[in-house]
Amino acid sequence: MTIPDMRRIVGQHDLLLITLDTLRYDVAQAQLQAGQLPHLTPLLPPTGWERRHTPGSFTLAAHAAFFAGFLPTPATPGPHPRLLALPFPGSETIHPHTCVFEGADTIVGGLAGRGYHTLCIGGVGFFNLRNPLGSALAAPFQERHWRPEFGVTARDSTAAQVALACQRLAAPELRERRLFLFLNVSALHQPNCHYLPGAEHDTPASQGAALAYVDGALAPLWAALRRRAPAFVILCADHGTAYGEGGYHGHRHPHPVVMEVPYAHFEVLP
Repeated sequence: MTIPDMRRIVGQHDLLLITLDTLRYDVAQAQLQAGQLPHLTPLLPPTGWERRHTPGSFTLAAHAAFFAGFLPTPATPGPHPRLLALPFPGSETIHPHTCVFEGADTIVGGLAGRGYHTLCIGGVGFFNLRNPLGSALAAPFQERHWRPEFGVTARDSTAAQVALACQRLAAPELRERRLFLFLNVSALHQPNCHYLPGAEHDTPASQGAALAYVDGALAPLWAALRRRAPAFVILCADHGTAYGEGGYHGHRHPHPVVMEVPYAHFEVLP
């Protein structure tokens, strides 16, 4: 995938980082090829999701890397240029198109320094704001939200998150400012069997059904972006999960179904 000129985009576009928490690459691509993602399909490249490697095998590690500018990397030999970066001695992945935030400790703080309003809408427990660990990843954001209806057990979590995102996108006080929206989608995380009628246990099929739900629930967000300003969207999983492959279950281990994630970036224009 060709690296876009982020030095031009930052400042002119709203920016979104949407993490589809725990979504496997194989599940995402299968649902796309089966025609189950009608709202996302026009936004993704013709080849579908890009297969990438995550920098972390669970939410905390992956997002800490993301907020330092280390997004999932193409599943091919590198080095691979970064879109957004914090400089450090010896870095080999800063490209002429990379937007570099000098003096910032996260890309969130770097964007705030460029005049962006930074907004976090959490999902899984690492964003629940209920204790120091649940607040750490969200701490750099100027505005942070989490509610039980955004969490992993809420059947309509993505719709609730998107409703708040659309509300904030339309807020009068943000009308003249660029916005960096981070949205952590919790619906793909376990438990997800409630999205597949008759299922009693989580499986790749139930995660696929959860993704089909997310596809529809995200649709109002794309419409809200078009009403506001040009937007640049990074859409990816933070990690995958195992459903018994090789005897592995869950994540926080390096099985390929955990480390291979779907990734896309694209513009949404008015």
